Amino acid sequence: MSDETTIPAMHPAHPQIPFSRPATPQTEPRKIGFYGLGNIGYLMARNLATHKSSVTSPVSPPLLVYNRTVSKSEKLVKEVGGESKIRIAQSAAQLAIECDVIITNLANDDVVKHVYVEFSKALAQSPPTKNKIFVETSTIYPCLAGELNGLISQHPRSHLITCPVFGTPPVADKALMVFAMSGNYQSKKEVSYLLVPAVGRQVYDLGENLEKVIAFEAPTFKLIGNSMVLGCLEVLAEAQTMSKKSGLGAEAAYDLVKELLSAGPFFEFGTKMLNDSFDGTKGFGIDGGIKDASHMRRLTQAHNSPMPAVDAAHSHLLTARALYSAQKLQGTQQFDTLDSSALVAGARVAAGLDGFDSGKHSKVIKE
Repeated sequence: MSDETTIPAMHPAHPQIPFSRPATPQTEPRKIGFYGLGNIGYLMARNLATHKSSVTSPVSPPLLVYNRTVSKSEKLVKEVGGESKIRIAQSAAQLAIECDVIITNLANDDVVKHVYVEFSKALAQSPPTKNKIFVETSTIYPCLAGELNGLISQHPRSHLITCPVFGTPPVADKALMVFAMSGNYQSKKEVSYLLVPAVGRQVYDLGENLEKVIAFEAPTFKLIGNSMVLGCLEVLAEAQTMSKKSGLGAEAAYDLVKELLSAGPFFEFGTKMLNDSFDGTKGFGIDGGIKDASHMRRLTQAHNSPMPAVDAAHSHLLTARALYSAQKLQGTQQFDTLDSSALVAGARVAAGLDGFDSGKHSKVIKE
C-alpha cells in the first residue's frame, strides 16, 4: 500500500458501500456480539438487533450484548422486546468465544486496550475453529489500532476491523451513522452489509493498514472528521459569547448560523449552548471530547500541522470540566455529567461571563 490512500468510489450496486455483496452466503446465521452501551453504543446495538430480527428467519440467534453496567443491558432487552432479539452476556470472554462478529464501542483508549486484552486471553483459551471478526468502532489514537491488531491476529482465523463511527446520538438513533473502515478486505465487505442500513448509511474503505498515521486510514480519518466538528463547536461558542457580550444576545448569532448553514453540528450543539442544555447523558460527554481533542493535538505534533481551533477548544473543554468539578465539590452541579457543548463555558468565562448560566447575563432590551 502506498503512502497516499485513495478513497474509492462507492460500488454501483449499493452506492453507500464500497464493496460488492459477499459472493458466498453464510450456511448459518452469524452470531453477533456487542460490547459497550454508552450514548452511541446503546442506539447502535438497539438498531442492529431490531433490523436483524426483521430481515432474518426466526431461528436467527439474538444479538449478544455486554456492558459493565448491567442495568443498561437489561433496559435494552426490554426496549427491543425481549430475549428473542437480545441476550445478555456475562463477560467479554463470552462474546469472544461464542460470536462470529464482535462489535465494540467504548469510552477511551485505556478501556479499549483492556477489553481487547480480555478478548485475546479468551481466544488463547478457546482457539477459534471458524472466522471471527472484531469490529472496533470507538475513536482511538491510530497507533493503538496496531496493538489491537497484534492482540487479535495472533489467533487463528481472527481479524480486526477498525471502524470508527461518525455521528451524534440523534444521528445514531435514526441509523444514519457513517463508518470509516480499515483492515482485512473480506471482513470489511461482510461487516459493511451488516451495518448498513441497520445502523448507518455509508461506509468509507480506507485500506488494510491499521496503524499507518500518514495514510488516510480509519482512526486518523475519524480524528480528522472530529476535528472539523470540534472546530465548528469552538467557532460557535466564540460567536455566541461575543454576541452575548456585545449586547446582541446569543440568539442573534444562532439565528445567523441557521440562516448561513443548512447542516452540520451547529444546530444540535448550538441549541444546547443557547439553552445551557449541557446534560452529557443525552449527548457526547465532555471526557470523550477532551480525549478526542488530545488525540488530535498528538496528530498535529506528529505531522507538524497546527490546528489552533482544536487547541482553543481543548483549553475551553478543560476549563468547563474544571468549573464543573468545583460545582460538584460544592454540591451545586446541575447535571450528572457534562456534554461537550459545555466548552462554551470556557469562552464565556474568558469574556467575564458565567460559564453555565447564560440567564445571568444582561440582554438587549428591544424597543
